[in-house]
Amino acid sequence: MIKTRITELFGIEYPIVGGCMMHISGAEFVATISNAGALGLMASAMFPSQEEFREAIYRTKELTDRPFGVNLSLFPALRPIDNDLYVEVILEEGVPIVETSGQRPPEDMLKRLKDGGVKTMHKCVSVRHALSAQKVGVDAVTLFGTEGGGHIGEYGLSTFILVPGAADELEIPILAAGGIVDGRGLLAALALGADGVTIGTRLLVTKECPIHENLKQALLAATELDTLPVLGSLRNTLRAWKNPAAERVLELERVGGDLNEILSAAAGMKLKTMIQGGDIDAGVIACSQGIGLIHEIKSVEEVIRGMVAEAAAIRAVL
Repeated sequence: MIKTRITELFGIEYPIVGGCMMHISGAEFVATISNAGALGLMASAMFPSQEEFREAIYRTKELTDRPFGVNLSLFPALRPIDNDLYVEVILEEGVPIVETSGQRPPEDMLKRLKDGGVKTMHKCVSVRHALSAQKVGVDAVTLFGTEGGGHIGEYGLSTFILVPGAADELEIPILAAGGIVDGRGLLAALALGADGVTIGTRLLVTKECPIHENLKQALLAATELDTLPVLGSLRNTLRAWKNPAAERVLELERVGGDLNEILSAAAGMKLKTMIQGGDIDAGVIACSQGIGLIHEIKSVEEVIRGMVAEAAAIRAVL
């Protein structure tokens, strides 16, 4: 058993957070992660209306009696997002935990959440940003290294640099993210000063993950060389699985393509088609360099409990 400030803060069994993934982190998958002893995070941006978002929260509560959270995206989006509407539902329905990602969370939003008893965390790509998030009052931060899948920022800083740097400077609990897929990564993160980890790519390749089997098999065959950063020209760099769609985005950026053309090539609706229909070349999907360490499709419970058991076994012989 591994108890840390993160398990205490969020009331979870293991110091592991299931990273929020667009068009994937809905009610069923979030509940599965929480039921396995980690913290599931729902992607609020998946739901175009308050009613649909509220129904997803109801469904999650039906499927788990354990803590779960909601991610609020503060990244620029083709479809404007009014996060105040999501916050309203979060407070009304008693969601206990909120993660923000993208720009620094507005202080008025944080105040509303904290006044409503919600625990908050913010995803950061530098120690400076983490200190800023601590100053405005978040309860925890995630330090997200460039190895990770998703929005990795523009600094190119690795998890192995970010986490100890943050541990030296911050007072609040820290989650490590970026390339962590097994018990070795979990234990290393704890040794570096983190209080837990956030994992995303490892959960993509699980039995319960709601992506097409074609995509799971393609990801399973990938190596650590099969990712690439895209959208750097927009200063919104995202590490993605290397497929024709991601390479097309990169080429459009290289030749100075039109902004709308670049955004269209990377559009989330193409990802949705890819996930649901199985056309593995259709869209751009976030993927960490840790994909090269994944060699088997397991259940979510096997992944999470296996990480903890492996970390404990290694620690016992050190």
